[in-house]
Amino acid sequence: MQNVLNALRALEEIAARQPVGVADLARAMELPKSTAQRTLTTLRTAGWIRPAAGTPTRWVLTTKALLVGRRAAGELGLRDVAVPVMEELRRRTDETVHLAVPEGERIILIERLETSQPVRIILPLGQNLPAHASANGKAVLAARADDAVQRYLAAGLSGYTGTTITEPARLRAEIERIRRQGYATNGGEWRADVSAVAAAVRNDAGVPVASISVNVPTSRMAEVSEEALGALVIAAAKEVEAALGQLPGGHRG
Repeated sequence: MQNVLNALRALEEIAARQPVGVADLARAMELPKSTAQRTLTTLRTAGWIRPAAGTPTRWVLTTKALLVGRRAAGELGLRDVAVPVMEELRRRTDETVHLAVPEGERIILIERLETSQPVRIILPLGQNLPAHASANGKAVLAARADDAVQRYLAAGLSGYTGTTITEPARLRAEIERIRRQGYATNGGEWRADVSAVAAAVRNDAGVPVASISVNVPTSRMAEVSEEALGALVIAAAKEVEAALGQLPGGHRG
């Protein structure tokens, strides 16, 4: 039983830290390095992880983990209808487009379409995005009910860069602004080199089931119109909402 628990915990840690080496994984799990190595070997044999490109001693999740997660939450239907909309959004902006879904208090990146530009944002699928420090996360947070927002605030707001919002009053004000304008922004608040604009995708009850974002290197953000990107992600989110409503049984991913 302990071996199974170690493997499941390791999957969670790898998803949060990838690419991760055995020493870092052992420290995070508070396990001997030999135990962490055996767990990695088991996960690799089972097809859940693979060596990271260019760093054979560090590990990332395979698509097997992503597909299981999608099936658990019904996200295959969401992805099927979202990808064509994302492709059009990428065509219009020539920037990287992300699709993320909420999982409890976490926001998980499940699809990415990359820009053709040489300087780009590259995040691994399965990446956890902080709800208060990413455009996707803030879009989802702002679409939630006030009591859900309050629970998130009560848990504390971690700082990631010099621009991360860590004061509850400031985040509440930011959420109200997002609700008024319909889209969220991130100006290097999670990673200094990443800026983005995102809008939430809601179900028929108004509950956020995903978010779509346009992601721009912070160095290039001054060259684009945040307002124009906001209008585009709002339109994309509404198009996905409408398409989800047409799935059999009104499936909402």
